[in-house]
Amino acid sequence: MATASFDLGRVQKLRKAAVAAGLIVAIALAFVSRSFWGGGVLHEGVEAVGLGMIAVCIVGRAWCSLYIGGRKKDEIVDQGPYSVSRNPLYVFSFIGAFGVGAQTGSLILSLVFLAITGLIFAITIRREEAWLSEAFGPVYAAYVARTPRFGPDFRLWRDAETLQVKPRFFLTTLRDGLVFLLAVPIFESVERLQSLGWIGTLFRLP
Repeated sequence: MATASFDLGRVQKLRKAAVAAGLIVAIALAFVSRSFWGGGVLHEGVEAVGLGMIAVCIVGRAWCSLYIGGRKKDEIVDQGPYSVSRNPLYVFSFIGAFGVGAQTGSLILSLVFLAITGLIFAITIRREEAWLSEAFGPVYAAYVARTPRFGPDFRLWRDAETLQVKPRFFLTTLRDGLVFLLAVPIFESVERLQSLGWIGTLFRLP
């Protein structure tokens, strides 16, 4: 049973705000740097791989929301992606964060985006775990004992034959995931402005 001492919705809103702030810092860094490889094959290859990772992120997050959407406060979801990882939605977000950074053509900036996201989510996850432990006690303890925090361990896979989907949560998660695609026009525009000399660069990153 949920406790009044912890507002899960508020923590999730703060997490989104913190991620947004962190990404703004990373984007600012991208504005004053350029890919070491310029516009060559390696540069385009990093961007292409990153775009693929963003697609995986969007689909994966939407898939997770089919299972967890609107249920996190009421029960321990341990089927589908949540049977192989306790935080699959965050795992897909990590993939997406790297993909966003990759749109700069720089592996270093990709890792910066991933590190910022990982640090913020690590704080959020610890608070969520403390709340889940208090709210669900032995049931959550058993889930923690058999399921890795990130994983995934596909040997543990188990699924339900049917799902009760809450469209509002699914569409919200899908909308949030589609925001990752904004990295493509943003960084393409930055590269264009840099090539025109309208934005100065301080250093090049591999």
